[in-house]
Amino acid sequence: MNDLSARDRELVALGAAMGSNCGPCVEFHIPEARKAGLADSEIQAAILLADKIRQVPARKTLQTALNLLPFAAGQVGNPEVKQGCGCN
Repeated sequence: MNDLSARDRELVALGAAMGSNCGPCVEFHIPEARKAGLADSEIQAAILLADKIRQVPARKTLQTALNLLPFAAGQVGNPEVKQGCGCN
């Protein structure tokens, strides 16, 4: 991990914290990211990207469940699922 700068390590840590839904980790790493020199706008951009990526598996799992219950799909809604991983 010494090849990564402190800024890069904190961006990775924030992404992992968001991906694992760990509130205490987010609370710890936001101040650490600031100490590493990241601006709040950079931290926010990283958090929003991590959240966008984190939502992909949830959407795909929902779509799989709805596909297995086609009679219920119209009642629950049919979220758009993009090709690929869906994060961009």
